Amino acid sequence: MPGIITITLNPAIDKSTTVQKLVPERKLACTAPTFEAGGGGVNVARAIHKLGGNAQAIYLAGGHTGKFFDSLVQAEGVPALSVPIAGYTRENLIVTDMDNHAQYRLDMPGPWVDPGEWQHLLEKIREIEDIDYIVASGSLAPGIPPDIFASFGAIAAIKGARFIVDTSREALRQSLREGAYLIKPNIRELAGFAGEETLSQTGIVDVAKEIIHKHRCEVVVVSMGETGAMLVTADLSVKVPAPGVTRVSTVGAGDSMLAGIVYSLSAGTDILEAVQFGVACGTAATLNPGTALCKKEDAQLLFKEVCQKQSLMLNT
Repeated sequence: MPGIITITLNPAIDKSTTVQKLVPERKLACTAPTFEAGGGGVNVARAIHKLGGNAQAIYLAGGHTGKFFDSLVQAEGVPALSVPIAGYTRENLIVTDMDNHAQYRLDMPGPWVDPGEWQHLLEKIREIEDIDYIVASGSLAPGIPPDIFASFGAIAAIKGARFIVDTSREALRQSLREGAYLIKPNIRELAGFAGEETLSQTGIVDVAKEIIHKHRCEVVVVSMGETGAMLVTADLSVKVPAPGVTRVSTVGAGDSMLAGIVYSLSAGTDILEAVQFGVACGTAATLNPGTALCKKEDAQLLFKEVCQKQSLMLNT
């Protein structure tokens, strides 16, 4: 399988629990928490591993929480390169209210990362050989400049690797400076890139086409939640539908979607099939509680449904 690395600049221990009913100013009994290694790139690598692929997760980690984070990644059998920092790896909390099935996601900001620490991560990436895909996904930890995404793109260009990005705001803009094969914003992130509050389906295609024409970017995949995704290239724009399911949790759905796309591309499929499988993986992740990500058997079944719905759309 082609070499895949994922990069996570602000990983987190995701702690998930449930309460019978969320009520303010009361001591609430929680179920026993589950702990999982989280953060964009780490989740992508975990999901690729669940699908039967192989990706190395590269991330920053520090303190006793960083050591616990390392142990969580190792327990899943995901190849990893942990780059040490002085700060403590953050912890996020996901609470599900069983009374109304509402989910509350409390994301912490993350530790400060010094220049020497994030530059050390860049050096570690430069040392890796035989890379075919570099996937940079997730938010920036405090102290890391957005133009680090341009550095990732430059490394990918030198190594002849496809650079794939899932981030937002200035980091997304910087990722296009050195060229990116594929970016995967959601509608809100794409609207922000264009300086708009929201975008219609036509507007999504127009902004994506503009990015492709003005920047060195070949593919824009816009995730659209429960309705699917929009695939845009220089000469293609296709809405990929999502299968209808009862959603348990949306945490990690976008990361599972990206994992499905990268896994499929690395197996040699064309971009449309890769995005169809990605939508299936993203939907599969919503069937599971907490941050469990997608399961291979669910993704394969849902992929057939996506293809059937796609065929009906294209033939009507």
